Amino acid sequence: MNDIDYTLRHNVQQVGHQVEALREHVAEVSGQIENVRAVQEAARTELQQLRVDFHEYVRISELTANIQRAETRIGAFQDQVDHEFGHYKGVRRTAVGMLHAFDLGLVTEDTVRTVSEQLMIQTPRYWLAPALVALASWSADDPRLCERSIEEAFRRAPDRTSLFFALVLRRQNRADGSARWLRHYLLAQNPQELGREFAVILEAVAQGAFGPAGRDLLGRFLDRWQGMMADGVEHGETQDAQTRRWRTEIDSLRAPSAASEFPQLAALSPQWPALDSVLSGARTQQRLLDKYRTILSHRSAPAQRMEDAVDDILDLLVSEYDDEELPLRRELAFNRAVVAHGGDLPAATAAMSADVAVHSATVDILTLQTAAALTPAAIGVSEDTRRLAVGACREWFFRAHTQFSRDYRLAVPQDVEAQFHTDHTVGAQNFRLPLWTGSFLRPLAELEESLAAHWDRHTAGYVQSLGYPLLRKSVPALLVVVGILLGVGQFSVRAALIAGAVVGLGWGLRMYLHARAALRLQQQARELLGHAKADSLLRLRATSAELSDWNARYEAEDAVETACAELIAALGTTTDNGSPFGGRVVSGEGPQV
Repeated sequence: MNDIDYTLRHNVQQVGHQVEALREHVAEVSGQIENVRAVQEAARTELQQLRVDFHEYVRISELTANIQRAETRIGAFQDQVDHEFGHYKGVRRTAVGMLHAFDLGLVTEDTVRTVSEQLMIQTPRYWLAPALVALASWSADDPRLCERSIEEAFRRAPDRTSLFFALVLRRQNRADGSARWLRHYLLAQNPQELGREFAVILEAVAQGAFGPAGRDLLGRFLDRWQGMMADGVEHGETQDAQTRRWRTEIDSLRAPSAASEFPQLAALSPQWPALDSVLSGARTQQRLLDKYRTILSHRSAPAQRMEDAVDDILDLLVSEYDDEELPLRRELAFNRAVVAHGGDLPAATAAMSADVAVHSATVDILTLQTAAALTPAAIGVSEDTRRLAVGACREWFFRAHTQFSRDYRLAVPQDVEAQFHTDHTVGAQNFRLPLWTGSFLRPLAELEESLAAHWDRHTAGYVQSLGYPLLRKSVPALLVVVGILLGVGQFSVRAALIAGAVVGLGWGLRMYLHARAALRLQQQARELLGHAKADSLLRLRATSAELSDWNARYEAEDAVETACAELIAALGTTTDNGSPFGGRVVSGEGPQV
């Protein structure tokens, strides 16, 4: 019997060891599965990040390649422009220099005539060359050559020639002759297809360069053209295009994201993108007001002499490149826009489209005025001209501003919510809080109560699942002990009792240790999830406070819209042409013919 007891005890111990080993293997396999799952999740995350990094690398590479190609093309096109049209620069520099020579009397008539004839030979197709010959022959009192030269210049470029001599005659205090040339120029113009040199007219209006008679003449033509473009149904698309251009101008002044000012609202509210966009739109009002107050308050110091003001306008006229240069200049401008926008081809194309008045052979009067108001440097006009152009564009400015204000106000969310759904790791276990959504239309106390109940409801079940299932685990132990008692009891009751006691105590000790570990894990989970719950409630309160702050800031920023609307409405009375040269004459009589 002792041998049997020993054999049974040994077999029971082996079974217990095997059961323990099996349990350890199962736990090890479970741990390995968790590790594999963690590695798989990490690999998925890294793969997603690698994909994002790869696309970013491809994008940066494309932008860099676009910049390099654009820089290469800029050099090539610039060389081509210099090679084909570089000799025009000498003619342009000579034009105003010749007028200064007339003023000072430091150059002989023979020298002026020789220089003008040389430029005529060197630039046989350029309109300005025969115009300079006309000036030289006018100075030399040679009416026949002067008339022939003017006819040739007029044949090559009637618009520029008319403007050139209108300005020259105004510079020499020949008001009647200047007005005749100006009228001749204006009568030949189509307000839907104006040449790019018409920017000179806008500059002359701002500077009062044509005197009282010329100013009245220009005013009548401009008013009539604008009336034609405003009344005709066929011009509706042109007017809509100006409104869209002004809307683009307003959109370009949008304030940056306010996510750093409202971190909890940005993190927890699904309506944050709309809230951020609305606040950015409201803050645009102040930026818009500041910009156009500065523009409208600008007053340049007038030139001391009328001749200097006219010379500046003549420089603008003669420096404007001819239509035959336009294709190369357009390519140059596009590639420079590519470089300026960091290789972004769509952005460069959009910039070129916005500057249509600069890169088109002809442009309508409305588009030209918009270009003078928004991009004066691109068409070479001054800030004074810009101020007057803004006033002329007040109708489109008003429409665009009204649409902009309406759009962001309509986008204000009627209901702002907060959402919570978080993951927490407790030991080897993972707890995922199901999505909770609460509307700030409800009182904050109700939201806190609802969120706390949501946490309690889901954490209670999770903490309970971490407990040790003592009853379920005790059943196999009892079955094994009963089996031992029944099986061994057939041979020896004593041996059965001893074997049952050994197995029961060993199994019970093991269950006790596991139960105690489960209790520690439950306590750890309660503490961790309790802190998470408290943190969620604090974040909910912070989000509510930030929403109140957002509402206050939005109302303050949106209130500036009234000042912007008043500024736009007042453009008709604040941008009149108070030119210092309106009634002045030049200091000398100039050459006589």
